[in-house]
Amino acid sequence: MKRMKKLILLLIAMLIGTSLISLPVAQAHCQIPCGIYDDYARVLTMLEDTATVEKATKLINELAGKADAQSQNQLVRWVTNKESHAQKVIATISDYFLTQRVKPDQKDYAERLQKHHAVIVAAMQAKQNADAKYAKTLRESIEALLPYYPEHKH
Repeated sequence: MKRMKKLILLLIAMLIGTSLISLPVAQAHCQIPCGIYDDYARVLTMLEDTATVEKATKLINELAGKADAQSQNQLVRWVTNKESHAQKVIATISDYFLTQRVKPDQKDYAERLQKHHAVIVAAMQAKQNADAKYAKTLRESIEALLPYYPEHKH
């Protein structure tokens, strides 16, 4: 039923020539062997997204319980931002690292897989919760990947 509604909305959007539906778009690097990769930059971007999750979590807690319209508006905006940036982390791990960087023939494959999966789980929990401990866990799980993706001096 939900799928049918989405299809109908998509068809309506196509008919009137505007996009009524916001489809998720992966912003990770291409999945063709172009050779232009900067793994360290991807990790830094995930840490930047995490900083937004941390700030949003803090401000959500500050705004919680306030009943005025402006506070409620800002609360919704921070929740949306927190979820968006946590989702970006999930997309980067899934679409970039797990598809292109974590390979079954690596000697530490199981360990790498567990650490990358931990980032996805931490990001999911940060989306679902407004407790700062989840944002902290997300940061720590991403930082645990840094030894795999050191900065390259070109």
